[in-house]
Amino acid sequence: MTTTNTAITVAYGDGIGPEIMDATLRIISAAGARIDIEPIEIGEKVYLSGNTAGIAPEAWESLRRTRVFLKSPITTPQGGGFKSLNVTVRKTLGLYANVRPCVSYHPFVDTKHPVMDMVIVRENEEDLYAGIEHRQTREVYQCLKLITRPGCEKIVRYAFEYARLNKRNKVTCFTKDNIMKMTDGLFHKVFDEIAAEYPQIENEHWIVDIGAAKLADTPEKFDVVVMPNLYGDILSDVAAQITGSVGLAGSANIGEHVAMFEAIHGSAPDIAGQNIANPSGLLHGAIMMLVHIGQPDVAEKVHNAWLRTIEDGVHTADIFKEGLSKELAGTDSFADAVIERLGQQPETLNRAEYAQGGEKIMTTYVPSRDLSSIRKATVGVDVFIEWKGGSPDDLGNRLSLASGGGVKLQMITNRGVKVFPGGMPETFCTDHWRCRFISDGSSETIGTEEIVGLLRRIDELGLESIKTENLCTFDGEIGYSLGQGQ
Repeated sequence: MTTTNTAITVAYGDGIGPEIMDATLRIISAAGARIDIEPIEIGEKVYLSGNTAGIAPEAWESLRRTRVFLKSPITTPQGGGFKSLNVTVRKTLGLYANVRPCVSYHPFVDTKHPVMDMVIVRENEEDLYAGIEHRQTREVYQCLKLITRPGCEKIVRYAFEYARLNKRNKVTCFTKDNIMKMTDGLFHKVFDEIAAEYPQIENEHWIVDIGAAKLADTPEKFDVVVMPNLYGDILSDVAAQITGSVGLAGSANIGEHVAMFEAIHGSAPDIAGQNIANPSGLLHGAIMMLVHIGQPDVAEKVHNAWLRTIEDGVHTADIFKEGLSKELAGTDSFADAVIERLGQQPETLNRAEYAQGGEKIMTTYVPSRDLSSIRKATVGVDVFIEWKGGSPDDLGNRLSLASGGGVKLQMITNRGVKVFPGGMPETFCTDHWRCRFISDGSSETIGTEEIVGLLRRIDELGLESIKTENLCTFDGEIGYSLGQGQ
């Protein structure tokens, strides 16, 4: 437990951001938080000044110096050209773990799930949020889903360590590896490997669609849930909402060097300046921050005062309900009510307790295995072609003329479905064709020379290639998917 002040970087944000940040800082300061604040400007004003990242260089310097970031919601201007600031900060600073506790506060906050108490641990850097998209043809757009073994290992181990240190009993993994067998399949495989190192913690895996249905229906069945980025983003909001309100949930973004704490809701510009916003989500983010910087005593004091305020029926408009709530509070008066209850304990809800000076989760990545000895071999190439000239057979017969020079056409797919040879006339096709060429048997592998020669022959046929993907094996195991119907 620290006794000296800790410097933190604070962004007041946009919309309701300044109001809820003022309320949050008033509460934690009144509770004795030992912090020195470094304010920075991010968000809409920075975007509109011409900085498409939404964050200035001096702000990065503050984050590197303090390594702790308490951030209000920001507004990203409408229209193209502006990148998500949240994603930029998370990826730039390596904030790989997004931790979102989702707790119901029955009977004081209306919910259909009175005993819900779960934590979603979301991978925060990769998956579809890698941000790599292309318009490839006149009809087709592409988004690349990137899943890495280091990314999987870091987030899965964090989830099990979180469960161990917080005395949680089970970790559940959600993926869609019945369809995305390589990317989500890797996430599931790493989950099983690391789960074996924690025999004292129960583990299970769900396909994400039925898992999401179970989470929405019986969330009390889950404890800690770990997921790839996109599923975690969607389902953490679902989980927060079914506790009673998404406005109550805080979020921690943890990396090896820096940690960011925030509410999970947006900037809500439609209610900005009206003193009606609920500061609870950001306050819960600040409570997580206090634990992170070694001030669990202050975190407990704030959290228990907040719980007592909720028990006493002092509610903001988003959770106020006639017959359940007792006092409708604005942003400022809600903060005043929490401050008045500092030092008090909840009488019905579970008391918040945080380990004093306890063990912390290790965030430094240590590879679980050496992959350098794996033999990689290129055995073919997928050439993607833009073409709107006729049937799949027309394209296949024409493209077969490009075979030679060590490669031969094996098949063509359209939107993943095999259409040549032996395609079905009912299959709808667009102008984006994956044309798979493999070694013709003259050699086990192909190289750059064979691929360049193939592309030259395709060009001479008057066909437009738009990209290639090498087909590789790893110690003999294929590293590419088959076409549907192949």
